[in-house]
Amino acid sequence: MPRRRTLTLALVSLPVLAGGFLVQDRGATDGARVLDQVFGIISQRFVDTVTSAALYEKAAKGLVKELNDPYSELFSPKELASFSQQTNGKYAGIGMQIEDQQGAITISKVFPHTPAEAGGVREGDRILFVDTLSTRGWKTQQVSDYLIGKEGTKVTVKFGRPGVPEPIATTFTRQVIRIPAVPYAIVLDNRIGYIPVQRFNETSSDEVKSAVAALQKEGVKGVILDMRGNPGGILEQSIQMSNLFLKSGQEIVSVRSRADTQSYHTRGAAAFATLPVAVMTDEYTASASEIVAGALQDHDRALVVGQTSFGKGVVQTLFPLDGGYALKITTAMWYTPSGRSIQRERKFVNGRFVEDQPDSLETEARKKARPAYRSDAGRIVYGGGGVAPDVLVRDDTLTTAEQTLAKALAPKSQDVYVTLYDYSLELSRTAQKGFTVQPAWRDELFRRIAAKGVKVDRAVYDAAPRYIDRLLDQRVAQLVGGDSTAKRHDLLFDAPLRKTLELMEKGNSQKDLFTLAAALPQGKEVRPASAEITAGKPRTP
Repeated sequence: MPRRRTLTLALVSLPVLAGGFLVQDRGATDGARVLDQVFGIISQRFVDTVTSAALYEKAAKGLVKELNDPYSELFSPKELASFSQQTNGKYAGIGMQIEDQQGAITISKVFPHTPAEAGGVREGDRILFVDTLSTRGWKTQQVSDYLIGKEGTKVTVKFGRPGVPEPIATTFTRQVIRIPAVPYAIVLDNRIGYIPVQRFNETSSDEVKSAVAALQKEGVKGVILDMRGNPGGILEQSIQMSNLFLKSGQEIVSVRSRADTQSYHTRGAAAFATLPVAVMTDEYTASASEIVAGALQDHDRALVVGQTSFGKGVVQTLFPLDGGYALKITTAMWYTPSGRSIQRERKFVNGRFVEDQPDSLETEARKKARPAYRSDAGRIVYGGGGVAPDVLVRDDTLTTAEQTLAKALAPKSQDVYVTLYDYSLELSRTAQKGFTVQPAWRDELFRRIAAKGVKVDRAVYDAAPRYIDRLLDQRVAQLVGGDSTAKRHDLLFDAPLRKTLELMEKGNSQKDLFTLAAALPQGKEVRPASAEITAGKPRTP
């Protein structure tokens, strides 16, 4: 993130006229007096004793909260450590991802080559205790804070697993866990390279550079950078990643604050100047990933496919404070090279910022109602918040029958989750990477979940074979060959990726991709050619 000059920011807050000094000073004095009085009364008369340090922290947090900005935060020392871990992509822990499933802290992913994997942790296990502390009623952040610590220290975790009567206690030695920005890079049909970019940590641009170079050695004729779900991260990495594909001297993004405007430009020759590129976005593509998508789109260097991005176009600056605290506040706004603001306006409702029209409802008609801008080559690109794709492709949705089954399984989601994992583990011992889900697998899964007490009408289950097939397909593929194998199997269920792949296969140059995109039916929802294999994206129970 950019370092702002605190001196400059302080200067712009000074009033120009003497009258301004008097009014502002009186208001500041009155406000300070009220705050001092409230502080004194609470510290002396409140029913519970609250230390002065705690009162000051609560007052500071309240001040930041009342800015009505979802991105401004006051970090305590613990919160700052967690924030740094998420930004940098490495931490000292045991190597698993957790989520709240109906009030239970549940393992959703176990990272390879980590203490969690070595300790036999399974996806679907519930965390019951951390050391001697029960996690009942805890949020995921609280559990995460206790699991993360200094490298080499130990932590004991008790897990609950359906079918196992007693909690499973395991002691782990924390080690540095590195979460890669690029977990894998593969060659898909017709020599098209596929690179998922999951975050912008300290090594993101180097990882992308290495991945593209490796794919070129395998003879790819173009690459897809999949930034769907990428929440962003470090600004400098978005600059360096853009620099891999753009000519020297081109603007990547500009930052406009109260004090000044600062532009970031590429430096030096592009590592991949002519390789055709497509960037995939969705409603969770945010911040640094939007900077890359917007810059490559404005300079006609990448075809953007998918859904309109999140629209996180404001800059946060982290100011270190005394006592290990830090203040992260919004200090500026991002603009793409064509002048588009990335920020999407949102309303503050019930403590959250929401949109009038969610990205998932974006249509070609709504996209074209946005403010129009021009790329370097004169192509129309759309503003109004977020990065609107050149080719809008919506995710497939669940059928009514699939939604009915998903709701039926939800009350016993934990039992279904673990049963699915155990059965998939058995199947993976004999399945090959090119396997297909067999009808007998669906039958056996139904028998096993019924044995666990999951009550689902067989007619409801049989009406949604595609839903069940995807659950089995993804879990078995993951166990057979890891993330890359799972993605190859998931291609059947991923309409935006199939459409991107279809365009990349037909185009031999970046100009070809834009020509193909311009020739698509206007005003209609774009579908992949292989529409007969569309499938939904169920949330794994």
